[in-house]
Amino acid sequence: MNGLVVVGAGGFARETAQAAADAGEFRVLGHLDDNPALHGTEVDGVPVLGGCDLVHDLPEASVVICVGNPRDYAARARLVRRLALPADRYATVVHPTASVSRTSTVGPGSVLLAHCVLTAAVHVGAHVAVMPHVVLTHDDVVEDCATLASGVRLGGGARLERGAYVGSGALVREGTTVGAWSLIGMGSAVLGDVPPGEVWVGSPARRLREAPAPALDELLTQQLGGPVV
Repeated sequence: MNGLVVVGAGGFARETAQAAADAGEFRVLGHLDDNPALHGTEVDGVPVLGGCDLVHDLPEASVVICVGNPRDYAARARLVRRLALPADRYATVVHPTASVSRTSTVGPGSVLLAHCVLTAAVHVGAHVAVMPHVVLTHDDVVEDCATLASGVRLGGGARLERGAYVGSGALVREGTTVGAWSLIGMGSAVLGDVPPGEVWVGSPARRLREAPAPALDELLTQQLGGPVV
């Protein structure tokens, strides 16, 4: 059984540690977190071993990065870039109740929590966070570092570009694209394409404002052709 370190010690990291243990494919070695107050403590019975850079001192362990929130959903991408690990160091964590069709693919470092469904020819990129009860239908594409909060539903052929964040219970119409680093508010209904770097809310969803500054920084880096992983 492979050893696994979970980078982060917040809610998503705790959920991932539980999912990994339930899946039975990994032995969870501990959390890594840059908050020194957590070092030497336990979270849900799992030790916090030290800061995130300790991952380089554990070369045999698989890794999954589980940080970020709606105020800074670019944190996961920044940490992936900072740690600069090869792709084969990253685990893919799939809860045993998730349903992933044989024609669907899930990239390294991604997490699928309980009762997710990937129906047919769905592509999920690297370092994607998929929370419980998300449904991804035929031919959906979810690019790297995107986040889908609990209960999200994507119609067939929808696309979430890099780093997009879709809030709890949101619906995205078939064939629709949510632009890179945009955020969709919880409970929203997205009926048309959303440009990159914006916050859209409501039913039907409409533009509210620009995305938070960390997300806009990532978008600018991407547009200028800088390193994105």
